[in-house]
Amino acid sequence: MTARRLIFAALALALVSCAGGILPKPPPAPQLFRLTPTAAAIPQAPPSDAQLVVEPPTASASLDTERIALARGANGFDYFADAAWTDRAPAMLQALIIDSLENAGQIRIVAPPSGELRPDAVLQTDLRQFEAVYQGGDTPTVRVRLDCRLVRMPDRSVLGARSFVGEATPVGNTTPSIVVAFDQAFHAAMTGLAPWAGQNLPARR
Repeated sequence: MTARRLIFAALALALVSCAGGILPKPPPAPQLFRLTPTAAAIPQAPPSDAQLVVEPPTASASLDTERIALARGANGFDYFADAAWTDRAPAMLQALIIDSLENAGQIRIVAPPSGELRPDAVLQTDLRQFEAVYQGGDTPTVRVRLDCRLVRMPDRSVLGARSFVGEATPVGNTTPSIVVAFDQAFHAAMTGLAPWAGQNLPARR
């Protein structure tokens, strides 16, 4: 290698080293959180033989995300820093609803949409609220609202429609405590949703 090439190589190495100190470092990965389904229950009656499909909940763009939402007052909306759900909120809640309905023991077959399944009914859900709401204090109230429709198949007639709301207050204003409150609020909403779905299913075709 000639002296000129050695000089150019040394200059290039120096520029790369300098750039490494100037470029911003990537932000740390967020801490991931997940919720839990409601616990298994002792059925009060034999489970329905109907097959129920649970569609992914629909949600606004602000809630259709892995980020954990918070609201301030009537108009403020934001997300917790350095924290996220393990999946987009609708996908996470679809799996939680399926597991919770299975644990309730009132419906024999509960599943996501599949070409191999001929459901007797479909559960459609709109995720209206899934956020920690700050209203002047240091500790928020976590609110979960699920607007549900039970649709008979194959004629797609609506068997019933109802909103299920859960609220919980965390023990402190820390992200882990607030996630626990999200879990409690979801469980509170499922306390009404599970029996409602089981009682309104059509008879097996």
